[in-house]
Amino acid sequence: MTQTTMHAISAPIFVRYLKNAIHFLDKAAADAAARKIDEKTLLRDRLYPDMLPCWLQFFIAGDHAKGAIGRLSGVEAPKFADGEPESFAAIKGRLEQVIAFIESVSPDAINGSEDKEVSVNIPGQTIHFKGLPYLTGYAMPNFMFHLTTGYGILRKNGVPLGKGDFLGGR
Repeated sequence: MTQTTMHAISAPIFVRYLKNAIHFLDKAAADAAARKIDEKTLLRDRLYPDMLPCWLQFFIAGDHAKGAIGRLSGVEAPKFADGEPESFAAIKGRLEQVIAFIESVSPDAINGSEDKEVSVNIPGQTIHFKGLPYLTGYAMPNFMFHLTTGYGILRKNGVPLGKGDFLGGR
């Protein structure tokens, strides 16, 4: 019987969906090449003018994943430059680094963090959580929101993606 632990409900889920995101970035790069579309056109697109661009949606999704694992485990998460990437390959490389970080953190470092004090600094304030509500009510929903929005921008632009690409399971 599989035990539900903080590691089990975080790290493997982040890794699975980050790998799925890499898959849709690969499909987007191939589609852009086939249709002779400059990748930057897709990377800069938004669902709506007041929303963040595609590339930043994927960056933020990765930041939520590495931030959650770092905060819950007490292991310092890597920091990355936030400048606009030149290609889908650059985003893919960043997400691969996030996956490597998550996989480097021991499950034992994350387990037992349900009641750990977690603080998140956002512009203008610091939000305080306990570990489990942070993971399930803040980090994971934000991760999925930004990942889904990046996927939606690619799909809106004709990249041949479907539900199976998002859910993965390859």
